[in-house]
Amino acid sequence: MQIQFYKYQGTGNDFVMIDNRTNSFPKNNTKLIEFLCDRRFGIGGDGLILLENHKKYDFTMVYYNSDGSTSTMCGNGGRCLVAFAKQLGIIENEAHFEASDGYHFAKFENNLIALQMIDVSEVKHFNTHDFVYTGSPHHVQLVSDLKDFDVKNTGKKLRYSDLYDASGCNINFVEQENTDTFSVRTYERGVEDETLSCGTGATGVAIAMRATHKTDAKRININVLGGKLIISFDVENDVYKNVFLTGPAELVFAGSLEV
Repeated sequence: MQIQFYKYQGTGNDFVMIDNRTNSFPKNNTKLIEFLCDRRFGIGGDGLILLENHKKYDFTMVYYNSDGSTSTMCGNGGRCLVAFAKQLGIIENEAHFEASDGYHFAKFENNLIALQMIDVSEVKHFNTHDFVYTGSPHHVQLVSDLKDFDVKNTGKKLRYSDLYDASGCNINFVEQENTDTFSVRTYERGVEDETLSCGTGATGVAIAMRATHKTDAKRININVLGGKLIISFDVENDVYKNVFLTGPAELVFAGSLEV
């Protein structure tokens, strides 16, 4: 089987993209997906994304973790898929698509892609952390000396702890830089490692920091290992609306693989 693929990255969060409008990709072959995402024997990526037809919108987003499992929403992956759709000629400067958490709108702004995320109506507060669902579940925890923090081991312990059910949670460690800027490092379930960036995680951090009065800003800069993301939103009766995740999404390379 010959597979045509495209490799995209958004602030270092990288994905294998496949145009599956013909429904020819074997979606139930988790071993194949895991192989394609393998950085030594396959193409390499934090996840694999299929672009498929949709009856009403421009396309459908189908996302898989690098371990081959299906997953919840991926913000950086969504932005990369919008860039991919433009490359394929499906869209021009705006996109309407469906993902695992429902409808999404996206637009190109100054060579960046702004992706509208779901509304967030609740941030759960605990003694050591906050929890927020932004299309994927996120644990948000303030730490000091983030640069030298043991993200992988601490994140793994929390991800598999009794704080969460068997499906686990993404773990974000945060350090405040100034009134509207935070640095974030994330341990992602499904990848089971730290990634250079997590879009839904950056969104969750921005909302949690606003909800806990660490900032009064409604446009928040998030520094990740792979670059910079911007989260903007409106707040109405403690509900976060018009939430946008903005950042770069770039084609790395394309090719074909015989499997």
